Amino acid sequence: MIPLSLYIHFPWCIQKCPYCDFNSHQLKTEGYDDDYVNALLEDVVTIVPYIWGRKIRSIFIGGGTPSLMKPEDMARLMSGLRSYLSIDPNAEITIEANPGTVDAAYFQAYHDLGINRISIGIQSLNDKHLKKLGRIHQADEAKRAVSVARAAGFTNINCDLMFALPDQTLEEALSDLEGVMALAPDHISHYQLTLEPNTFFHKYPPPLPESELVERMQLESYARLAQHGYEHYEVSAFGKAGHQSVHNRNYWEFGDYIGIGAGAHGKITMQGEQKILRTLLEKHPAQYLKKSAAERLTITEVDKEDLPFEFMLNVLRLKTGVPMEYFTARTYLDFSGIDAKIAALQSEGLLQQGQRLATTEKGFLFLNRVLSEFID
Repeated sequence: MIPLSLYIHFPWCIQKCPYCDFNSHQLKTEGYDDDYVNALLEDVVTIVPYIWGRKIRSIFIGGGTPSLMKPEDMARLMSGLRSYLSIDPNAEITIEANPGTVDAAYFQAYHDLGINRISIGIQSLNDKHLKKLGRIHQADEAKRAVSVARAAGFTNINCDLMFALPDQTLEEALSDLEGVMALAPDHISHYQLTLEPNTFFHKYPPPLPESELVERMQLESYARLAQHGYEHYEVSAFGKAGHQSVHNRNYWEFGDYIGIGAGAHGKITMQGEQKILRTLLEKHPAQYLKKSAAERLTITEVDKEDLPFEFMLNVLRLKTGVPMEYFTARTYLDFSGIDAKIAALQSEGLLQQGQRLATTEKGFLFLNRVLSEFID
């Protein structure tokens, strides 16, 4: 059985960051609509027939800023999910949190409801850079957020950290990293700031570091993370022993997931019919809430010719890749269809030889080149 996860989208935040291309919307003064929890549970009921009898191995509550959700709403949501879905008692359940919205009572309530992992969007520990990024918190609040999470009982904490920020020097990037590692999180998501379409930064680009400097930031950061016991297991993910993200690994291993909430999407394998479905929900929160659960959901079948690229796009992000047999088991395609491409990449020293689909160290550095081989 292909593993199954659940993603829950909370689309509101206090303030939209200029680099953010996620489906997030500034929260109005009256707060978010309490009917949103009802809508989330309606989405579950609509999707349940497609995943009947399958167990949820992980849940991720993302946004936006889901740490704005009131404990009573979160309690109603978690109770409803447990009523409609079969959730593994040992499931990893993550919530994203913005340091600028930290509330000790909220964190404690989330933990008491069974949420056992928290992902804190620190991004930088330099107040100058936080201001340029449009963040609503300062460095001291980021440090406090980790402390509050620990006090609430969280023993699985991720910190998001960005580098290659506007006008950032190598010393500043490494100082941020050292500062985050000093907080001793169990996992660090360390990723480069990029200018995504339909963002303020894309329209009005800030002065970013030159590519040579970015490479130095990256390589020096990797070395320091390794020295502190953080294993680099995915392009932007570093975990202490036993603390790789179960939820994100399921994406990268081409597992299944259902998505609920405004703009959420999902991937569901219909194993009896040997086909893969994509689900997509109405994106804008106001329109999402106006429509019925059936009206706001779109389901399409993935074209078989797109599957090799989609599969590789995910699994090759993992440094160790996946077993070779995953390709046929999770796409229902014959491996012979990509044999020649695999052989060519192996001959170039970009893919490993053996029983796993994985890049070499060289291939990991030139991942876009590897992936381009699978675009038809």
